[in-house]
Amino acid sequence: MTSPSSSSSSSSSSSPELPLPPELPLLPIPGNCGLPFLGAIKDRYDYFYSEGRDQFFRTRMQKYQSTVFRANMPPGPFMSSNPTVIVLLDAVSFPVLFDTSKVEKRNVLDGTYMPSTAFTGGYRVCAYLDPSEPNHALLKRMFMSSLEARHHNFIPLFSSCLSELFTSLEDDISGKGEADFNDISDNMSFNFVFRLFCDKYPSETAVGSEGAGIVTKWLFFQLAPLVTLGLSMLPNFIEDLLLHTFPLPPLFVKSDYKKLYNAFYLSGSSILDEAEKMGIKRDEACHNLVFLAGFNAYGGMKAWFPALIKWVGLAGEKLHRRLADEIRTVVKSEGKVTYAAFDKMALTKSVVYEALRIEPPVPFQYGKVKEDTVVHSHDAAFQIKKGEMIFGYQPFATKDPKVFDDPDEFVAHRFIGDGEKLLKYVYWSNGRESDDPTVENKQCLGKDLVVLLSRVMLVELFLRYDTFDIEHSTLLLGSSVTFKSLTKRPKNDN
Repeated sequence: MTSPSSSSSSSSSSSPELPLPPELPLLPIPGNCGLPFLGAIKDRYDYFYSEGRDQFFRTRMQKYQSTVFRANMPPGPFMSSNPTVIVLLDAVSFPVLFDTSKVEKRNVLDGTYMPSTAFTGGYRVCAYLDPSEPNHALLKRMFMSSLEARHHNFIPLFSSCLSELFTSLEDDISGKGEADFNDISDNMSFNFVFRLFCDKYPSETAVGSEGAGIVTKWLFFQLAPLVTLGLSMLPNFIEDLLLHTFPLPPLFVKSDYKKLYNAFYLSGSSILDEAEKMGIKRDEACHNLVFLAGFNAYGGMKAWFPALIKWVGLAGEKLHRRLADEIRTVVKSEGKVTYAAFDKMALTKSVVYEALRIEPPVPFQYGKVKEDTVVHSHDAAFQIKKGEMIFGYQPFATKDPKVFDDPDEFVAHRFIGDGEKLLKYVYWSNGRESDDPTVENKQCLGKDLVVLLSRVMLVELFLRYDTFDIEHSTLLLGSSVTFKSLTKRPKNDN
């Protein structure tokens, strides 16, 4: 979600801006995908069980001495007819995935497979469309306009939702000695998204208090082929058979999805009315609205907010003091939390970008090459043939040691001053942070809103508290965070 802009083109993101040697050698793409079928299954087991995600890529990068190589990506048989991809792991090669003149984005949101359209009312929603398809521009323009119309409500509405979140955290810490941030954040996120688009609480609809749980279940059934549950009591081969071999049937979430759809259909009438004026069928617009709100917005927040809190929490009390000093000084000067105030919070802004760099909420990007093209890494050039699938693993590209100093460290001040020049190598939004989403590209239309909400979360946190302690672990595709303590700001410190 974001405010609309048309200041950048789809191809402007693809030109590498790092200095390259004048004549890079054109090399064959390394990598051995093994025997058909068996090689894909072996890679799937390595990815999920034998090695794990990061080690899977690191091992092959070291083996081939290249950040560009061939591999099989899950899920493979029997969900994907061709799991073979060309992997990109560096900051120079990765941006080709943003260039829609070179890569096609049709049906590649989830990689080498696409969940059934039965999860989305029979429609291929906007996220699965290539910009060359007529409905893509129409649908993306509709949502960009809808967000622009709600721009005035972003800060006050999210601040109100955060107030409820902090109350819940305090209550759980007081009563239980700790608080599960993920569950509380998920409920807050769904409430915010629904109230933003529908101007009412989900509890005023048939969804009631079940919204976050319904969407999480719906998301799981679509994304199960990309995750491992990590349950020690469940043998790997059984989990692999259940999650990665055959798609989970949409029938099991049909009634839940219908409840969700009806809530948006009845409560999101202002958006759906505008969609009809633009020539979009009302039911198609509503299924797209549910996907935007549930998959893109809520799903993104579900992964992102725990990651943000994790990295800020791990940075410790010294950073907390610096953030609190900056935030409180600026808010006191401005009189309240405003857009102008955020522009004056250089450290807060940098912290958000650094968290997006080190743990991007969407780690994968895919694209199918439209015509034979040459992709450059730092050290070599590689020719990719028409029709081949490219896969970029963002956590490696945004930790490229030839771009970022101490790439595996969380450096809070990294993007202050001259460091802002590095923002063009922050790719979390399916585009450069220095670019803007348009109807011609696939950059996240909520890019600017995600950054804004992240700053609001930190501002509201440090207006209330001096510091906090957390514990964290891995949870499916993201991080799990537990608050162990919250130290309130002294009442006389105002």
